[in-house]
Amino acid sequence: MDEYLFRTHLEQCKFVEETTSWIEILNYSDESLNTIDEHRFGPDERRVEFHNFLHRRGVFAPKKLKEGVQLLNGVRLIVQKDANEDETFAPLHISLKPEDYSSMVEIMRLPYRAIEGTSVVGPFFWAALDYDEDDPHLQIIFRKSDVRKKGKTRGWELMLSHSFNTGITSGFVKGTPSSDISVSIKTLLACASQAMHPFLLPMIVLSHDISIKTDMKQREAREWLRRLEHAVSMRQEILEEESNYIKETMVDLDQINRDLVECHSQVLWKRPQAYQEIVRSFGITLEQFWSLAKERREIYGKDAEKLHNSFASRLDFFNAKLKGIENYAHITLERLSIQRAALYNIIAQKESKLGLQMAVDQRKLAHAAKRDATSMKSISLLGAIFLPATLLASVFSMTFFNFQDQDSDFSPAGDDSAAASSGGDSAAVTRTVSPSIWVYFAITIPITLIIVVTWFLWDKKREAAYAQEDKDIEKGIDKMEQKIMAEMRKRTMSTARTWNVVKS
Repeated sequence: MDEYLFRTHLEQCKFVEETTSWIEILNYSDESLNTIDEHRFGPDERRVEFHNFLHRRGVFAPKKLKEGVQLLNGVRLIVQKDANEDETFAPLHISLKPEDYSSMVEIMRLPYRAIEGTSVVGPFFWAALDYDEDDPHLQIIFRKSDVRKKGKTRGWELMLSHSFNTGITSGFVKGTPSSDISVSIKTLLACASQAMHPFLLPMIVLSHDISIKTDMKQREAREWLRRLEHAVSMRQEILEEESNYIKETMVDLDQINRDLVECHSQVLWKRPQAYQEIVRSFGITLEQFWSLAKERREIYGKDAEKLHNSFASRLDFFNAKLKGIENYAHITLERLSIQRAALYNIIAQKESKLGLQMAVDQRKLAHAAKRDATSMKSISLLGAIFLPATLLASVFSMTFFNFQDQDSDFSPAGDDSAAASSGGDSAAVTRTVSPSIWVYFAITIPITLIIVVTWFLWDKKREAAYAQEDKDIEKGIDKMEQKIMAEMRKRTMSTARTWNVVKS
């Protein structure tokens, strides 16, 4: 079934080409014959050289050894340590031609199931013993792939198969430049004398993957969180580098919110729970391997037992380290949750203030409408005062009324027209302007000016009173906000607790 599923998935996979090289480490009983080689496959005869490496033909053929000298152990790998194609770790993508990939898996006895894990994300480890009576093998899959970044997939992958008969570990190794595969390969070459253990390369990769960088990330996240706490709670010990959160005595909520999200994501970077499960699986498989390996003293010997114990001790160290990181990260996440809740409270206060400000603006509009109505009332009052007098003055100034001495001639306009029509017997009426007309202007203009100036001064005084009233409203709002914030800050920073509060 495994082979059939392997063929089915292989037909669905797409091929992306990567630069490929080979690594061969061989240790002999005569240490002078030990070899460490690493070369790229030539572009001209790449496929021929590739298959010669798999079948150990040509330049890769086993050496003819002297009598008494034997091959102890070794590592033979197909390596793509600088994989840079965009889809190299995308689901159902392989970086060898399907026929070459199939030949590699079959000849090196690599696990068929590896091709089914191309869509797995995050750290993944699987190992199993192939109980072949003639040549038992330990098969290992150890990989990690991440989501795209800058349009490219990222990750690394190990497919290994260890022969208990020969002590040789064969496999396929691939990683993008952002992974630790390159430095892991260098470490492997430096530890070539320990090639008898199949967990050598997986342990190196795991050590680099949960290196000191993980601890530093958590420390940086905690320091970041401390600065955010100072900014949110407005503590007195705010440092200069934390002042970017404070602008004109106001908290920059947008910046704090963005930094909270970034800090949260940094805490979740390489969560220790996943690696704790990897370490546990490592330990189980390590014991399974050693239960078979210790029966083959001629291949593994005492050096392998020391290395095995060292690996077991390293796994215990990783487990303790990851447990500490888990507790540390848990506390950081809890404190982040508290700060997020505090930020939500601040935002709610800002929204309440905004609603209060809108109410103030509406009240100002109502006051403005009221002032306009008062102004119209003043104008109406002035009109009511002067309009009757104006009307009466207009009426009594008509020629129908004559308030002069009764002995004076009185000739209405109708009589003038009648006299003119009777042939001009009466003398013509002479119209003159009274020399006392200036009295009218002398009285009207000063009175009008007095009234207008008086009304203007009264209106300015009224406007000043309205402006002071608006300022009092705004000051009342600011005082209200400051009082609320001070009370909340006092409660937040207070050391008093429910169990030690003195009742009055």
